[in-house]
Amino acid sequence: VQLQASGGGLVQVGGSLRLSCAASGRTFSRYHMGWFRQAPGKEREFVVAVNWSGGRTYYADSVKGRFTIARDNAKNTMYLQMNSLKPEDTAVYYCAADLETMPLGQNAVDYWGQGTLVTVSS
Repeated sequence: VQLQASGGGLVQVGGSLRLSCAASGRTFSRYHMGWFRQAPGKEREFVVAVNWSGGRTYYADSVKGRFTIARDNAKNTMYLQMNSLKPEDTAVYYCAADLETMPLGQNAVDYWGQGTLVTVSS
């Protein structure tokens, strides 16, 4: 599985962005998917995950109520709708896929996307 993240950019505090993660291959629907992020000078951290069917999700406390993850298995694509963005959301966002672990643990991810930069200005 190859993952291509897109949709990052510059947004003001309180604004919204939607990230996408397009996957190649015919086995996308078998994988649990998720997003991680890495802010400047910080370790990469878990943000959100969705199971293979889209029926189960798991959010980091820092984004609950503001971010929404979704997937479209027919389009081999995962989405992250980010609302009410804060300066602390500024980071490179990475999509990830794992066949077995839900929520995803970054030490056990099978595939990583290349990352897309989100910058929230105040």
